[in-house]
Amino acid sequence: MIVRFGYVAMSTVIKDCSPSKTMTMASFTKLNDREAGLRKLESIAKMNLHNTLRLLKHNVGSDIEVYRMTSKLVPLGTHPDLQDWDPFAALAGEFAEVGDYVKKHGLRVSFHPDHFTVLSTPRPEVLASSVRDLQHHTDMLMAMGLPATAKNNIHIGGAYGDKPVAAARFKEHFAALPAELQERITLENDDKTFNALETLEVSRSLGLPMVLDIHHQWVNNEGELPWEIWPEIQQTWKSPLALKDVQAGEHLPPKIHVSSPRSPSDPRSHADGVEPAPLLAFLKRIAADTPAVDVMIEAKLKDGALFDLMAALKELAEAGNGITILDGASINVEP
Repeated sequence: MIVRFGYVAMSTVIKDCSPSKTMTMASFTKLNDREAGLRKLESIAKMNLHNTLRLLKHNVGSDIEVYRMTSKLVPLGTHPDLQDWDPFAALAGEFAEVGDYVKKHGLRVSFHPDHFTVLSTPRPEVLASSVRDLQHHTDMLMAMGLPATAKNNIHIGGAYGDKPVAAARFKEHFAALPAELQERITLENDDKTFNALETLEVSRSLGLPMVLDIHHQWVNNEGELPWEIWPEIQQTWKSPLALKDVQAGEHLPPKIHVSSPRSPSDPRSHADGVEPAPLLAFLKRIAADTPAVDVMIEAKLKDGALFDLMAALKELAEAGNGITILDGASINVEP
């Protein structure tokens, strides 16, 4: 089984390369010239996209083919007081440059809209904000010229005192989304509310690919082991929505998230790095029936955690643990 590792947004190795520089609305409103303020926001966004391209080049140089982009590329891009501002015309060249690089090198990129994007909400104003945020993320991917294989990963959201009703509301709100938003969504289990089994049920009913977070599953489950439900999760990656824009004869590998608990007293928070043993235990259990899987590392050290994990895996490979190092960010795992 081929396993590719990726990381989230920021680099702790490349200095002065933040793709998430921003401006607060308070600072924006203090500016006397609104048009000058909008040009300033566009200038910040151009720097964020420039730094994203720098990170992608760093990734390619390090054999990293999986990367989650920051949602903060365009500062204040979804603020309700700036809905008359369309930044994409001014940023067309920068977005296209990032997208061209992604396509040239066959990278797998994604977004993860924040926890305020909740389709299970009963509040119309929150729903409108959530749809606006999903549209913004989709607009960024489309500005990059990326196919629907570039996804927006979200959680189901809150239970609001009645989890079955909230799940049904999520399905209803999802069904009302434009097709261009639907085809880019993946659904992930969370660490407090909708567990892996509940998320799988919603994913299957909507034909959505499911991202299994094995850390979340560890702290929020119904007694199932993660590899026991993996065959059904893997099947969600064969749905029409999952396969949209996938080339004939090719496949989009399932994706999982991995992180390690910060401490026994704080099991939900993420540690600086990733402990290899629990991850390998899972990978070995699924290797026989899974040709390939992509692993998003959600650790505080970002790409530094990826490099540390690869160093640890190299030692294990040399000791003969059914692991083969393929390059700087991928391995082969034998059952």
